[in-house]
Amino acid sequence: MKAQQEQPEPIQYGHVFAVTGDLAVQAIAPRDAEAMRTAEESVQGVQVPQASGGGFSAAVAMETAAAYNQAVGAVRPGQASDAATKQGITVTQTAVPGGRIVTEFVAGQVVGQYSVADQAMMQQQQQQVEEDTSKVTIGEAMEAAALSAGDRPLEEADVAAIRAAETQAQGADTVMPGGLADQAWAAASANAWTERDEDKITVGDVLSDATTKLADDKPAEREDAARVVQAETYSDAGARTKAGGVGAAVTTAARLNQEDDDDA
Repeated sequence: MKAQQEQPEPIQYGHVFAVTGDLAVQAIAPRDAEAMRTAEESVQGVQVPQASGGGFSAAVAMETAAAYNQAVGAVRPGQASDAATKQGITVTQTAVPGGRIVTEFVAGQVVGQYSVADQAMMQQQQQQVEEDTSKVTIGEAMEAAALSAGDRPLEEADVAAIRAAETQAQGADTVMPGGLADQAWAAASANAWTERDEDKITVGDVLSDATTKLADDKPAEREDAARVVQAETYSDAGARTKAGGVGAAVTTAARLNQEDDDDA
């Protein structure tokens, strides 16, 4: 008699998001993902990241995880988790100087957060960019990586490079909660539990329109490139940069900016 095959472990909330308690060990269910998508779309006047250029939101990760869980028989079609049913799924907005912070909750715990600049601030940022159009910014370099490596599933080394690039772009030691780095980490976590490459969240999904998702941006310099490359190679099993990845893109941008300065 053949031994019964073990059922694959479902993707739980704790595998994808920084949540704790009972929620962390519950499988992400199809109705949870549907509820989050509906909640995101209900936020008036705000485009969630994927609607503004193929980026990441909590609904994206939940849909991917729920599809996997359903495929392996861990959840049923139309099933909802106990935590989501009892405590709900919501999306809120908080006004801050220059815009709003959109926060996504499952059972009262944060699973996504991103900033939305108001129109005046966006115009100011655009004006700043236009004043120095000859320089390639770190955000623009990440968008270039989204084009060159866009279809490749996002991995741990990409997360490290994105975190370093976001830190350099914003001139701070920490990144904004729910920003590009956090989105990349959640995507890589979901990918680790997704078998088929075509079902995984890609580099392009996270980095498309990176310039609009950064709290701040600046022209890429050699120091920025060095830190991004160091982070990427440190997290890569072969200690190499990814072909067409963030490290290579920021390095190219820094070189072009240096050449522009030399020619001035």
